[in-house]
Amino acid sequence: MAKRAKRSDAARKLAAGAATVARDNKAQAITVLDLRGLSPVTDYFVICTGTSGRQMRTVADEIIGHGKRIGQRPFHVTGLDSAGWILLDFVDVVVHIFDQAHRLYYDLELIWGEAPKVRWRRSRQVAPPRPVEP
Repeated sequence: MAKRAKRSDAARKLAAGAATVARDNKAQAITVLDLRGLSPVTDYFVICTGTSGRQMRTVADEIIGHGKRIGQRPFHVTGLDSAGWILLDFVDVVVHIFDQAHRLYYDLELIWGEAPKVRWRRSRQVAPPRPVEP
C-alpha cells in the first residue's frame, strides 16, 4: 500500500511538473486530469495546446528533459514528426500536446469529463509587509 502511495505521489509531481514546463514554454489551455480509479492504464493526463509544430516539439523535449532530471524517463514518445498530436507516455502520466484542430477534434476533457482536474499551479504567496523602522 505504501509503495502505491509513493508511486502516486511521484506521478502527481511529474504531472504538475510537466504542466509547469508546458506553461513556461508558452503552451496554452493546460489541464491536468486525475484518472486514478477511472483508468486502468494511467493515473494522470496532462493536456495542452501548442501554437506551432516547432513550439510543440520544444514543449515535448523540455518535458522529457524534466522527467529525466527527476528520474522519470518516458516509456514511449510518438508524434514528434507530425506535430499535430505529440504523446509522451511516462506510464503513470500521459502528456498530450495538441495543435488547436486536434485538441478540438479529440476533446479528451469531454471523454474523461468525470475526471477531477488537478490544481497544479503553485500559489503565489505574498509575504506580509515588514514593519518599517523609524
